[in-house]
Amino acid sequence: MHPPLLTHHVAVPGGRLAVHSSGSGLPLLLLHGFPLDHGMWVGQAPLAEQLRLIVPDQRGFGGSAGQEPEGPASIAQLADDAVALLDALHVGRPAVICGLSMGGYVAQHIAARHPERVAALVLVDTKLEADTPDARAVRLDLAAKVGRLGQRIVGEAMIPRLLAREFPAAAKAERMAIEELLLRTILAQPVATIQAALHALADRPDMTEAMRTVTAPTLLVVGADDQITPPACLEAAEAIMPRARLLIVPEAGHMAPLEQPAVFNAALVEFLREAALPPA
Repeated sequence: MHPPLLTHHVAVPGGRLAVHSSGSGLPLLLLHGFPLDHGMWVGQAPLAEQLRLIVPDQRGFGGSAGQEPEGPASIAQLADDAVALLDALHVGRPAVICGLSMGGYVAQHIAARHPERVAALVLVDTKLEADTPDARAVRLDLAAKVGRLGQRIVGEAMIPRLLAREFPAAAKAERMAIEELLLRTILAQPVATIQAALHALADRPDMTEAMRTVTAPTLLVVGADDQITPPACLEAAEAIMPRARLLIVPEAGHMAPLEQPAVFNAALVEFLREAALPPA
């Protein structure tokens, strides 16, 4: 039985964040994707048997909702929030920084802005490049629509693209449970947070050159059927990051740790072992 998550609220510049923690040893910071919260990492709970899990609700999301401002001004701000969170939790040693999608963009900024805080980097279902003009226009259009129509339109637009298109018939019930979790989580996020995050994502800088200089060991993970950031995105990252290795997860889409938690968890532990970062 893995240790339960304990919830804290800690101060960061301009607000407070809810953070869920469990276990001890090497710190593992798990940064959720858009427009989700810490609950998307439910499949990583067993890692608390070997690692110190630190799983925040990022600014404006989940248990961190209700603060002013209600959402992120930039991806760089979320990165600085994460470092302030580690300070508030008295995490003195470098941590493993893991982020999925939007959380992956935040993890990249932590590696670039605060390299001394990074023992290893795990970038999951994400990419280094900025939005193209067309992709930026789509985000801004969605921000306007959610203001008129509410959160459900985000769920309807995103959930079919978040998961692998094909899955074993035996996994149908599990697949439905994941879809329900995603929809429930999206509907729970404040409209203002969703809109702010969409603007922050649209305005984020290209991180390709910055990632060329990252010296921390890096694990790149992508679902084989990721429709949002396909394997080619992470293959491009592997080609430029000096200490990166790539894992393509079969039968997974844009939510590889949620769709295939056992595969993801085993790969993460093995990566840390080979990087000479023992979990304990």
